[in-house]
Amino acid sequence: MINKVIVIIYKQEKNTMKDKRHSFSSSVGFVLAAAGSAVGLGNIWRFPYLAAKDGGGLFLFVYIILALTFGFTMLVSEVTIGRKTKQSCLTAYGKLHAKSKWIGVFASIVPFMIMPYYCIIGGWVLKYMVVFLTGSGAAAAEDGYFTGFITGYWQPIVFDAIFLLATAFVIYRGVNNGIEKISRILMPLLLVAVIGIAIFSITIKGTEGRTGLEGLKIYIIPSIEGMSAKDIFVVFLDAMGQLFYSISVAMGIMVTYGSYFRDDSNLMKSVNQIEIFDTLVAFLAGVMIIPTVYVFKGREGMSAGPGLMFVALPQVFSAMGKIGTFVGAAFFIMVLFAALTSSMSIMEAVVASLIDQFHCSRKKAVVIETVLALILGIFICLGYNLLYFELPLPNGSTAQILDIFDYISNNILMPIVAIGTCILIGWIIKPEVIINEATKNGEKFGRKTLYIIMIKYLAPVMLFTLLLGALGVFG
Repeated sequence: MINKVIVIIYKQEKNTMKDKRHSFSSSVGFVLAAAGSAVGLGNIWRFPYLAAKDGGGLFLFVYIILALTFGFTMLVSEVTIGRKTKQSCLTAYGKLHAKSKWIGVFASIVPFMIMPYYCIIGGWVLKYMVVFLTGSGAAAAEDGYFTGFITGYWQPIVFDAIFLLATAFVIYRGVNNGIEKISRILMPLLLVAVIGIAIFSITIKGTEGRTGLEGLKIYIIPSIEGMSAKDIFVVFLDAMGQLFYSISVAMGIMVTYGSYFRDDSNLMKSVNQIEIFDTLVAFLAGVMIIPTVYVFKGREGMSAGPGLMFVALPQVFSAMGKIGTFVGAAFFIMVLFAALTSSMSIMEAVVASLIDQFHCSRKKAVVIETVLALILGIFICLGYNLLYFELPLPNGSTAQILDIFDYISNNILMPIVAIGTCILIGWIIKPEVIINEATKNGEKFGRKTLYIIMIKYLAPVMLFTLLLGALGVFG
């Protein structure tokens, strides 16, 4: 008798928690939050240097095609899974199909691994913002400044902790008072800043006669001169890999945010808006950075790779003279906004998973994730000094601890999660389950035939190819 009473009480508590699940107050709130997740360091930092490396307009062309096909397919799938199950990534897949729980486990490991090092990079952005706001931008332009900073024992950890705590504060406040409210403030400011800096970038002229417009042409006009078939294949792999960063798929975020999406809202329209917003900001990020770097450092400066934002750009801002301090401060404030909106979504994916799986309070889940992210963050920071080593990775790069976390989460686990999602939807529960949920209010499912072909056939092959590339199969 007592056991029956306990079971009844437990079921009532679970039902109460389900009933109390928060949701975004409107489609606008969802779009801004989801776009904020998508528009992060992947767009502002990674997109421009990949575009510069991969032939400018050629990379841009391939990326847009993939965004409209592969990206659309994965984005619709994950948001719809979240809304249908009303569960975060850890438990949503198991609710759809009992034998597919493993996808949810892998999907929840991804944001857990990304959160510590994402906050470290967010801390780097915060550091540079402070440097430029205090008028010390010239120091940041000196050779060895960035290396000296990240190899320090205390500063990287302090800035990491500040950024992490700011993220935790937002997530602690919940979906409406935290994520949605902050996104409604930061996203319009971010868009205005991106447009403003992009306009400035294409109107400047350097002392050596190079202009921003010339840099813009390099960015948007496709060029395959001197490129082999293998080089073009690498562009394809880079563009598809970038989509994971850009639209936040295969990392549990869109499933989690989808679980907060209202049943009476237009899902397809919102997904299309996220798609447009993300691609627009990614494009504008390239307009902000590539012409500016070209004007002051030429084509050689555009090959700076991952160091583009923390090494090449401070030198560019310094070369601008007095106005460079203002432009640099505005730029890093904008990047900080982008980093914060993304880190919010990464932490929410982990926190929501803890809440749904273990039925704990939001406060407890936030504290657990914050403590673990801080401990791992300190460990990763020490990888640049006390615990420094170099490890060759299968994809040909040389890694420290941060790079290993990034490689496992982004290059290995994310393709596996995405492949599992495609197999689940395409062959087990069938695409009609997603299509019916996405159109249950009478909406039109645009690109329906494309979606079915992508989720069943093309996307799994593309993802498997991407995974083989990460494992070094293509050399």
